[in-house]
Amino acid sequence: MIDIRPVANTIGKLVITLGAAMVIPMCVDFMAGDPHWKSFLEAAFLTMLAGGLITLATHGANHSLTIEQAFLLTAAIWAVLPAAGAMPFMIGAPYVGFTDAYFEAMSGLTTTGATALPELDNLPKGINFWRGFLNWSGGLGIIVVAMIFLPVMKVGGMQFFKSEGFDTLGKILPRAFDIAREMTWVYIGLTAICAIVYILLGMTGFDAIVLAMSTCSTGGFSNYNASFGPYAGVLEYAAAVFMILASIPFIRMVQLVRGSAQPLWQDVQIRAYLRWTFFAIAAIVVYRLLWLEAKHPEAIIRETVFNVVSTFSGTGLSSTDVTQWGHFPFAILVVIGLIGGCTGSTACSVKVFRYLVLFQAVKAQLRRMQSPHRIFPLLYDGRPLDRDVVDSVMTFFTLFMLTFGLLVMGLAMTGLHPRTALTGAWTSIANVGVLWGPELSPNGAVDQLPTAAKWMMTAGMYVGRLELMTVLVLFLPRFWRS
Repeated sequence: MIDIRPVANTIGKLVITLGAAMVIPMCVDFMAGDPHWKSFLEAAFLTMLAGGLITLATHGANHSLTIEQAFLLTAAIWAVLPAAGAMPFMIGAPYVGFTDAYFEAMSGLTTTGATALPELDNLPKGINFWRGFLNWSGGLGIIVVAMIFLPVMKVGGMQFFKSEGFDTLGKILPRAFDIAREMTWVYIGLTAICAIVYILLGMTGFDAIVLAMSTCSTGGFSNYNASFGPYAGVLEYAAAVFMILASIPFIRMVQLVRGSAQPLWQDVQIRAYLRWTFFAIAAIVVYRLLWLEAKHPEAIIRETVFNVVSTFSGTGLSSTDVTQWGHFPFAILVVIGLIGGCTGSTACSVKVFRYLVLFQAVKAQLRRMQSPHRIFPLLYDGRPLDRDVVDSVMTFFTLFMLTFGLLVMGLAMTGLHPRTALTGAWTSIANVGVLWGPELSPNGAVDQLPTAAKWMMTAGMYVGRLELMTVLVLFLPRFWRS
């Protein structure tokens, strides 16, 4: 049997940390003269108490994790922390039930960005800050998981990046703290620069901080019903730049800070991501200019750049109603949402790396059909791809699309409109954030959806963010006997 004490001990400490973080939005409300700060105080106390009891009960546990414990820890973090993060939504405004509160916290920590709150403009500042902070915390967490845990656990071909994520087998947590420290400073620096740029371009200080956390985590939570709409203009270009930076591998930015820019410029995944983003923007801009709108060309380009980058990176912020662009642009947005950003970033979905591996595998197979007796090695960035990497990528892609299809059918069975079911499954499993449909509130909130649909979407966000295999392996009886 797996010893769960090291896992529980780490979870307890993280719950304590999350509870302590509630002091920040409490201070925000206190300084704003809003009595809502007392709700955060209560939530912080209860959360830290629960985390403290778990930590004390598992005191003295060994912190060197096995592979099985690493799987369990990764899955448990994103299942338990949303329950703790949901406390302020239930105890204070907007006083929602557990289903909506857990949905909101899960959406925040998985950096999805879908919301169950129909009215954001009039929420206490502390609550909107907390939503942004959940996004930001989840973004940092997934960077560490993607570069440390997933390569070791060989999830979805991530073992290819094992040398870049550092070989930490048997010593995962102690080494992880060293790696996380460098990435955290880069992440904090990027967020701070983003907030400063937002302020210089006209945002209020509070909005700049909240939206910078949302942008750099590619999370998508906004403190406005209109999402990024109130700041449409030059700020859309600035946000697009930071969303792109947040969706490239953070290990490359660490190397850049160390003084080595070459890995960043030569990374084939980054080049492909930028190239595909440009193609998507160009296709939609040409379509809108030629067939749809009489808007000023600059406005069309600006809106398209912002919303395409937001969808491709999985951020989910929006500055306009993209459903008015027509069927062709909408189809492109759905496709790029199923691609996602780069591995080792805060971005979501399948990731560019896996598509590049799939393309190489398909190309090699077509060549074998023409020349059955020749050997065609699979290469990625000049490096040979092991068979287990290709198999892992194909398995992940198959499971991803299968889960997506099952989620669409499940949501449709709750009585949702086909568009709501499709985009609800898409935004959940790919952690994109935006969805469209007649059952949604004016700001796109899912508060009116059936409870079963909300839990399906919550499950979709969870398995999508943890790249499916991390969760599915827990259902194998053999896993628990190891």
